[in-house]
Amino acid sequence: MFAAYAARIDRDRPLSGLELGERPAPEARPGWSTVTVRAASLNHHDLWSLRGVGLPEDKLPMILGCDAAGIDEDGNEVVLHSVIGQSGHGVGPKEPRSILTERYQGTFAEQVAVPTWNVLPKPKELSFEEAACLPTAWLTAYRMLFTNAGVRPGDSVLVQGAGGGVATAAIVLGRAAGLRVFATSRDEARRKRALELGAVEALEPGARLPQRVDAVIETVGAATWSHSVKSLRPGGTLVISGATSGDRPSHAELTRIFFLELKVVGSTMGTKDELEDLLSFCAATGVRPVIDEVLPLDRAREGFERLAAGDQFGKIVLVNS
Repeated sequence: MFAAYAARIDRDRPLSGLELGERPAPEARPGWSTVTVRAASLNHHDLWSLRGVGLPEDKLPMILGCDAAGIDEDGNEVVLHSVIGQSGHGVGPKEPRSILTERYQGTFAEQVAVPTWNVLPKPKELSFEEAACLPTAWLTAYRMLFTNAGVRPGDSVLVQGAGGGVATAAIVLGRAAGLRVFATSRDEARRKRALELGAVEALEPGARLPQRVDAVIETVGAATWSHSVKSLRPGGTLVISGATSGDRPSHAELTRIFFLELKVVGSTMGTKDELEDLLSFCAATGVRPVIDEVLPLDRAREGFERLAAGDQFGKIVLVNS
């Protein structure tokens, strides 16, 4: 079957390890289901995999892709939860949690195999392309906001780095949940787009907010860390799920953190139950993922290049014809 896969690890030039071509189709195994992929979305996790983060060389070649929606063996329209080993279903009881493509072949292919427990019904209200955007970036944003930040309607939130998949999801989900959302971006066009999606104000990174916020959604890391901490009200919560600009800020702001009793919470992906809630939330409210571009799988390299350049706003989706 045709697939986009990591053939080599290159930490400095990750795209040099990306290959498109034929790979073996999934083999049947007890407790697993094979899904015919209709749509799959790109994540920064795929670029990190090409750099060897979470993907050891002895696992190569590895089909990339965490997220997918498609058709299961019984003809049902489904969405995949991409965290393997979280429950013990389909794997050994002592196997540590992993994300697709760290141990098991991914979704940038005509078919993918996952534990049957990881297969969820796709709401009829969502297209395959829309549903394929949810299991990583949008699920991450959902968990950051509603589980780890614990915000409620009327609360205020700062979202750093508007335009990235998680940040864009947080703006849309926050607006739909009745939050007062502020956003930052270096790019004027992205700030304008953030306003269109529901942010009450979009500012340049580091700019003073009109008020201190209840929570910060942080995926940028070192470049925005100090601003994130300084933007919180006393007792506020900073939730971090990524560090695209690096994980070693020059100022950790430890004095401010303990003096104002701020909470710093790490967040990774989300549970199957949270994905079910997110799917229901989107179906019921009309919220839809922001899709930047849809490409056929054989043009996957173009999608990776755009993601690496950082010039997209929202998700890039790959589809099988």
